[in-house]
Formats: sequence, structure tokens, C-alpha cells
Amino acid sequence: MTQEEAGGVAGVDPERLWLRPDEPRRGRKPSFSRDAITGAAVALADAEGLDAVSMRRVAGAVGAGVMSLYSYAPDKETLVELMVDHVSVELPTSGPLTGDWRADLKAIAHLQRDHMLRHPWLPAALSAHRTPGPHVLAFLEHALAALRPSGLDGAARLEVFAQLTAFVAGHVRHELAQSEAARSSERTAAEARYLATVAQDGHHPELAEALLGPRRPTDPEATFSRFLNRLIDGLDTD
Repeated sequence: MTQEEAGGVAGVDPERLWLRPDEPRRGRKPSFSRDAITGAAVALADAEGLDAVSMRRVAGAVGAGVMSLYSYAPDKETLVELMVDHVSVELPTSGPLTGDWRADLKAIAHLQRDHMLRHPWLPAALSAHRTPGPHVLAFLEHALAALRPSGLDGAARLEVFAQLTAFVAGHVRHELAQSEAARSSERTAAEARYLATVAQDGHHPELAEALLGPRRPTDPEATFSRFLNRLIDGLDTD
């Protein structure tokens, strides 16, 4: 197994990555920038998914040899950290806050969902994300400011933001999977018939009641808002 496949022997060094990005490396100075490498990796992930990103393919996209990339991104784990921060510049960090922390938090969650739908590889990348870069930190600062009127202490506000981000990432992954499955009308019809049969077998009365109850809007935006409301409106500030 190569160091890239293992994700780096010692993991990502956040000080080296974010505080000393221009520190000279050994060897010949590359003819391209770290931003160009990261942008190429993001474009590849947007088009084909995170698994398609490799140092070899990124090197080909920027017209460089694979070994020259290691000066800026020694392994794929580091590259993914750079990618997460690179796209996080799209998230607004200076918009006005209403003072209604629940409303502001919901607005932030919708921004996150839109962001992850633009970059479908993000939910998977965030599950292993450990070293927030400058753009991620700017958005985090905005979210923590939105939570200040809640009366929660700093540690609790960090927990709430982590909980929210995990919820959005999980929901987007499910949403994307459902969208992919819905492309097969035969499969969708078969699932509906199966559930109808199960609901009528007498062994699942709770499911039968749920299926026969009032229908909720099923469009993705309405579903996300409904789930989000339940999460945020039920947050305890004790």
C-alpha cells in the first residue's frame, strides 16, 4: 500500500498545512500553485466523485509529474482537506443575522445543503475532515455568532454546529441516493407494491397506519425543511 492509499503515515499536519503553506520544500520549485492543484482535484470530484481523485489524475490535469505534486499535497488525505477548504469560500460569512438564532441556524443549514448538492462528494469528505482551513473557519465563526443569542456556552455552540453539519451531510447523502434510485420507475413501483403488501399482512399495524395517514410534501426542499425544523426547534438550550 502506498502512502497515498494509506492517507498519509502520520496524518495531516494542520500547522504545516494552514500556517506555513508557503514554507520552502525540498527539490525543484513547482511551476504551478497549490490552488491550481486543488481546483483541478475539485473539478475532478465534481464530475466523477471523490473516488476518482488521485494524485496521478490531478497531476495530469495540471500538466505535471506526480512526484511534483507531493511538494504541496503529500497524500490524498491532505488533498481532500485542501479541497474542502477550497470550495468553502462559496459559503457566505458576513451576511446579516436576525438575532433569532433558530431562524439563522436554519438559514445556515439551507446554505450548507445547497453547497453540498453543488459538490456531491462533500458529505463523504466531511466525515473524515479534521483540520479546518481559513474558509471553513470563517464560516464556523459566522455560525457561532448566529448561535450566540441562544445562551449556550462556546463548547455547546460548537457541538450544535457539528450536529447540524452532520445532519445536513447525512440528509444530502440520502437525498442523492434517493434521487439516483428514483431514476428507475420500475424499482420505485416495485417498492411501493412491496410496502403496500407488507402493510396489509396484519403484522405491521404501526406501518399500516403511517402509510394510510396524511401525505407530506415529498419534494426535496420541503422534506429537508421539515426534518430541519424538527431538529432545530427541538434543541435544548439548558
